[in-house]
Amino acid sequence: MQGNGDRDPELLDAAALVGHLVPKGSVYAFLAEHRRRLFPDEMFNDLFPTRRGRPSVPGDVVATVMLLQALEGLSDRDAIVSLRTDLRWKVAAGLALGDEGFHPTVLTLWRNKLRASDRPQRIFDAVRQVVAETGMLKGKTRRALDSTLLDDAVATQDTVTQLVSMIRRVRAAVPAAAEVEVTAHDYTAGGKPACAWDDPAARDELVTALVCDARAILDRLDGVDLDEDQQQLVALLALVAGQDVEPDPDRGEGAWRIARRVAPDRVISTVDPETRHMHKSRSVYRDGFKAHVAVEPDTGIITGVDLTPANAGDGPTGVALLAGEEPGLEILADSAYGSGQVRHDLDAAGHTAVIKPWPLARNPKLGADQFHRDDFTIDYQARTVTCPENQTVPISPGGAADFGPRCRGCPVRARCTSAVDGKTFRVTDHDQHLAAARTNWATGTGLEDYRQHRPMVERSLAWLVANNNRRVRYRGVDRNRIGLSTRAAAINLRRIINLGLHHGPEGWTIT
Repeated sequence: MQGNGDRDPELLDAAALVGHLVPKGSVYAFLAEHRRRLFPDEMFNDLFPTRRGRPSVPGDVVATVMLLQALEGLSDRDAIVSLRTDLRWKVAAGLALGDEGFHPTVLTLWRNKLRASDRPQRIFDAVRQVVAETGMLKGKTRRALDSTLLDDAVATQDTVTQLVSMIRRVRAAVPAAAEVEVTAHDYTAGGKPACAWDDPAARDELVTALVCDARAILDRLDGVDLDEDQQQLVALLALVAGQDVEPDPDRGEGAWRIARRVAPDRVISTVDPETRHMHKSRSVYRDGFKAHVAVEPDTGIITGVDLTPANAGDGPTGVALLAGEEPGLEILADSAYGSGQVRHDLDAAGHTAVIKPWPLARNPKLGADQFHRDDFTIDYQARTVTCPENQTVPISPGGAADFGPRCRGCPVRARCTSAVDGKTFRVTDHDQHLAAARTNWATGTGLEDYRQHRPMVERSLAWLVANNNRRVRYRGVDRNRIGLSTRAAAINLRRIINLGLHHGPEGWTIT
């Protein structure tokens, strides 16, 4: 059942005895005075719908601990140590000097309940409501979008390790799978199978044996009644048994090898199947998740936050962060948000996109003076394209403008196309938005605002990942999304306190 905060201080109340030692204007002093106003009991009533059982820790206390934990970048165990030993934490949470706090698993319980609720980011929303009540964002019509990589909390696994791990887990969880005769490895033993790893033939033999074991188990379980957890394990086994391997035609039927390609959306760990690779460049990649933020650049306040697998696109998530915002915003972002679809969505929402456009592709077979897309004239109403030599052709329903025969004998063909059959110009659904963005960028429209205001989002991201918060602490998107939103709430709260947050007769104000 839900525990309620006791408004009567205890005899050895930390705030009464040593509250003067906590710096005024700090997050700790603010929470000591306002935590019940920020996190009232009714805010968490839906997490404990039953009145049976022992009362949980009061919501204002748990929310305070979660906020300070996120602010200082601590594990659950270290957070409770701080609650027991740090006077600032005791004052902030309203505890007595001798109070030992609660067990670290209470934090796990509350995160799980928040994750299963319809408002998992309510701590972030509570701080965002304070920001709204101050009115500090009124008249602020700019938002900056950006993202940063967060390292995962598990080790990346190679193909062999994933296969061994999943076969072992399925055999342990499903009795029918344990009955299947396997030959590649003793799956009751730890570690990798014995293999001459520097011998390609030996590696291929091991991969073949592991895949055959996996397929034999999957065949045996076809049609077997499984519960939800067993189904998830079997599905993950099927995934890892197919994503990284391919038939080996050189060794005959039934032989397998590591695939000479990377599977789209490849699972890189069976411990956390939701973590992904993200390429920083063609040769450098990192593993984990991606934190997305929308920031008001003058104040540095994070107005929206989300977390996705590392390989998720920035654009759609960035647009979603603006949901609920009033039309008329100027959106500042780099080229990762520069797709035609994103520009269309922002325009439909009534916002103005000041986003660095994608560079135009160049044909390496043509010279430095080659024509590019903007040298062609597109009439979007008449659905025609006119080339630099004033040849006009219609745009097909599929978006292709085929100049074909008109390129024969053209004096500037060498600057236009290397195709034997002549130039084919393609017009996408959102080509008009992309062309307008390139024109605006070239003429400097909005560029001064971009250079002046967008860098603030980089500072907000730096605040977000400071204090050991570059690496996530949990497994899976939903768990880490709660952790990230709580961290963003702590950053926002610290920021508005520094700006002079005050509560008076008229509510929350910035003094």
